[in-house]
Amino acid sequence: MLNAIVIIGVVLTFATGIPVAIQLGRQHPHGLFILFFVEMWERFSFYGMRTLLIFYLTQHFLFGDAFSSRTFGSFTTLAYLLPLLGGFLADRYIGARRAVTFGAILLVAGHSLMAVEGAPARQILAFDGTRAEVQSTRRGEEHSLAVLLDGQSYGISQTDQGDLQIHGLPSTSTLPALLPKGQFTLEVAARDSVYVNLLFVALSLIALGVGFLKGNISCLVGLLYPPGDKRRDAGFTLYYFGINLGSFWAALICGYLGLTYGWGWGFGLAAAGMLAGLIVFLLGRRLLQGEGEAPDLAQLKRPVFHRLDREHLVYLGSVLGIAVIFALMQRSGMVGWVLLAASVVVLAYVARVMYKYHSQIERERMYLALLLVAAAVVFWTLFLQAGTSLNLFADRNTDLAIIHTPMVFDLFGRQVFLGTPAMLAASPAVANLLWIDVTLTAAQVQSFNVAFVLILAPLFAALWTWLGRRGLDVGPMVKFALGLLQVGIGFLVIVASQNFADASFRLPLLVLAIAYLLHTTGEMFVSPVGLSELTRLSPPMLVSTMMAIWLLASSAAQYIGGLIASYAATETLGGYALNAKSSLVSSLAVFHTVGWIGVIAGVICLALNPFVRHWTHREA
Repeated sequence: MLNAIVIIGVVLTFATGIPVAIQLGRQHPHGLFILFFVEMWERFSFYGMRTLLIFYLTQHFLFGDAFSSRTFGSFTTLAYLLPLLGGFLADRYIGARRAVTFGAILLVAGHSLMAVEGAPARQILAFDGTRAEVQSTRRGEEHSLAVLLDGQSYGISQTDQGDLQIHGLPSTSTLPALLPKGQFTLEVAARDSVYVNLLFVALSLIALGVGFLKGNISCLVGLLYPPGDKRRDAGFTLYYFGINLGSFWAALICGYLGLTYGWGWGFGLAAAGMLAGLIVFLLGRRLLQGEGEAPDLAQLKRPVFHRLDREHLVYLGSVLGIAVIFALMQRSGMVGWVLLAASVVVLAYVARVMYKYHSQIERERMYLALLLVAAAVVFWTLFLQAGTSLNLFADRNTDLAIIHTPMVFDLFGRQVFLGTPAMLAASPAVANLLWIDVTLTAAQVQSFNVAFVLILAPLFAALWTWLGRRGLDVGPMVKFALGLLQVGIGFLVIVASQNFADASFRLPLLVLAIAYLLHTTGEMFVSPVGLSELTRLSPPMLVSTMMAIWLLASSAAQYIGGLIASYAATETLGGYALNAKSSLVSSLAVFHTVGWIGVIAGVICLALNPFVRHWTHREA
């Protein structure tokens, strides 16, 4: 059996990757080859874990949608906030190379712990003194719910009125066949606290590992090129391709294994990917030509406390800091306060430097940069619903079959069958048949965004160059406005397609694909443009700080996005939505709201453009 989406992925990888490989081998420092693969494997491990996390929380540990979404938001918030700490410690003490190595070790440990899943949580259905254990089973995209009563399993469903229907009960059963809404309770009877704590330790290690690795490996890429080297932009473009390639295959493979064969398979493969990245970095670090070393190696190695030098203290202090991250991870409110405090401190510093050291022209450029950051927070808040509310929507309210009519053809004398497992079961048995499964897991849908990036990024880069040469560049505020409009319209497309829902309240896969396409084209208007404009608009004294603020914007968006996703929560049983109709209604209500937020924010940016576009001072 082959998987259709994996075949498509292989074709896309070769089509886009061969030109990249040729450039890596011929035109750039050999160290870029090492950093390309390290970051590719790091993103593979991170996104492989991220695509499964919301399902792991809701289906394995049986946490509710709201708690799971907030926990997801807290984790990703810290993962994008901690690079500020990792960058500071690298610049001040250990250097980028040691920071990347330490971060990779933490990531291997964290992802390996994620693969230790333990026994799933158990849920109990209680009614009028009778208690029955809920059973949930999953085979790929098919799942079933039942209750265990008197040694027998009986299927469960929920009526549109919210009543619980138990199918096939004998007349002598202690439970009635219909349990009225509000008269039954669902409780988690067994959730192993050891494995829950292990989960949060693993997430803490991953967040800290990202903090040490993410920003510093990008710094190493820049250090490979001397000042004025015209290959620098192309080098970062190739490096960005590696990031997206790792993310793409993470969703395809880890998302498939985790939801089809078991969580440990998906998380374990993510851990193996990060281990591969660490090995590549250790074996190839000599190709970095000494770049990224500690600013003062003698001072770093001088003993400070007994036999511990500064390097050891940085590592020891960071490991001890995992306890703080562990506590914050489970308290989303505290994460919000930490994020707010960090934002206030950094913005206050920027304001002080702006008004003390810079001219009016430089301040106006900074005003524009900060406006772009504010718009970016709105964009990423909506865009990053992919990991939470959109992921659950794909699982519960999307028909994940690529085609709905089987296709049969001969290939080199062998019969090939394209169809779903149900289509295959209904077809006559054929010897030596090659079956290509055309269904996706919900986690694999996460690959859509990255696939569109791999295809569209070169086209958008050419578009910006073409417009710039002809003096037709519309300016950053207009680009951000168009990005916000597209991400908002993406959600509204889902809302407008609700009449296409089938009898199981599932929308066609094409609807979600169109939404992700709009989100991706919106990303092309915001992400690369934002990074470029912030480095251009910021005075040299504040460039690094503004990069930190850009990370803060992503961190804030992750936090707010987790809160928004919690409003799409629906009642679950055994980790699955009890009522598909109710799930669809609650999701569409949130998508309707955030869609219009994106559109309104885009219109506001367009309205502001005539008043702020001169702040670029392009000719000044």
